[in-house]
Amino acid sequence: MDVTEENFYSDVLERSHELPVVVDFWADWCGPCKALAPVLEREAEARSGSVVLAKVNVDANQQLAAHYGVSGIPAVKAFRNGQVVSEFTGVLSAQGVADFLDALSGPTAGERLVEELRESGEQPEVLAALETGDHDRALELLLEQVKSSNGEARDRVRELMVAVFDELGQDHELSSRYRRQLATTLY
Repeated sequence: MDVTEENFYSDVLERSHELPVVVDFWADWCGPCKALAPVLEREAEARSGSVVLAKVNVDANQQLAAHYGVSGIPAVKAFRNGQVVSEFTGVLSAQGVADFLDALSGPTAGERLVEELRESGEQPEVLAALETGDHDRALELLLEQVKSSNGEARDRVRELMVAVFDELGQDHELSSRYRRQLATTLY
């Protein structure tokens, strides 16, 4: 489907709360875009019902392209829960595109993290916060542990924080804030 600045919010951001939406930022004059488009379309069609493919013409939607930091095309960004969760620029092979799309249809980083914490029994307070959607509290708890641990324990807590960042999306306010605090604590 073609998406513009007028319908991007509803067709991409809102829809991405239901299933992943893959956005192909392209232009008519772009040769690599023309090479990638049929591969993206074929692979997305093969996964019909698990991902949605949207196309944004960067020439006609310059503000949208600028907002998402598109500086080279083709640029492909995958959205989940209103956030960019994965992306690539340039042309990938059919297998590369298939792998990119398949990674979107599995559990999210947050879902994997919650399941891992349930199975291991570690971090019950963090697990409780994540299960209620309180990412701020989960990150706060983890950051406190980073400050008071070292070695492998500290590395494990850092990994958990990075998994929460991945779930929220790298541009999310909590990811930005806690990533800075984590870096300050570690270095």
